[in-house]
Amino acid sequence: WASGSGSRNVQKFEEKFRTYIDSDACIAVNSGTAALNLSLSLFDIKNKEVILPSMSFVSTAHCIVENGGIPIFVDVDHTTLCIDPEKIEHSISKKTKALIAVHFGGMSCNLNKLQKITKKYNLHLIEDAAHAVGTKFNGSKIGTHGDAVCFSFHPVKNLAMPTGGLISINHKNYKNFKKILFSRRWCGITNRNGTDYDVEELGWNYYMNEFSAAIGLVQLKKLQKLNNIRRKIAKKYFSEINLKSKMKFDKNCSYHLYWILVKNRKKFREKLYENGIETGTHYKPIHLMKMYNHGQKLPITELAGKQIVTIPIHPNLKDSQIKKIIKYVNKFS
Repeated sequence: WASGSGSRNVQKFEEKFRTYIDSDACIAVNSGTAALNLSLSLFDIKNKEVILPSMSFVSTAHCIVENGGIPIFVDVDHTTLCIDPEKIEHSISKKTKALIAVHFGGMSCNLNKLQKITKKYNLHLIEDAAHAVGTKFNGSKIGTHGDAVCFSFHPVKNLAMPTGGLISINHKNYKNFKKILFSRRWCGITNRNGTDYDVEELGWNYYMNEFSAAIGLVQLKKLQKLNNIRRKIAKKYFSEINLKSKMKFDKNCSYHLYWILVKNRKKFREKLYENGIETGTHYKPIHLMKMYNHGQKLPITELAGKQIVTIPIHPNLKDSQIKKIIKYVNKFS
């Protein structure tokens, strides 16, 4: 089951996924968090600033600190909850080295604007695509735009496996980056040949196992079909839920999540739970957590953090369940 042994499923998964998104190189790891940590390690961000949205899972910020960098949070666009390109330049300083874009819920960031900004200021663009496997932007799948794009294959993700992640590299230096990442994902070990191996740098135990990769190969075959089901559900939610603040419909989105904003979240969630509907709160803004709270104000992110509710959107939902969800969301929101 170790990476690279037996049927070499990890290697097969890397190649199949690379072909699926059409990127330069793909390196499989054991989680989305590992993918973020390794990607940031490529760009020497020690004592440098990295811009990111606060509306994300904490790993998006942790990976910066793990690599000695300084997280600089920027507010989100109220229509997508993705980082607002119009607010980024105000946060760029001489110490800024990179930008992390999070495709929230599976909705793509405005990569045209982000690429213009990163080019203008000579910044690295890293994408947190944990929600966005199968999402497209301008006709190309997410995974082909940024210098490094990080995916997550957690059991609840669109492409599910017991544990897994992947880094897609799109950079003129991709061959060297691939070599570095291969070493760093397995404790910095190089020249593996029985007991004759060496360590040239720090690395981590981040490799994907063969068991997860075998499942991932099967899941990849079903991904397009399952994402299409998610899109149909999202289209129905968008057209029939009577709320102004809700996730918009986009045929290119993978819809890992579907979010709505409600004024009395606690009461709303209780009412839905009483009627057999589980909901989530993705996420508490990172800049409000004790480790990162330095008094920064991000009004749109903070309002969304208080009001956001994610409702079921997985492909196993029956039509009767979808109608029930819409009925009770409209009744109690």
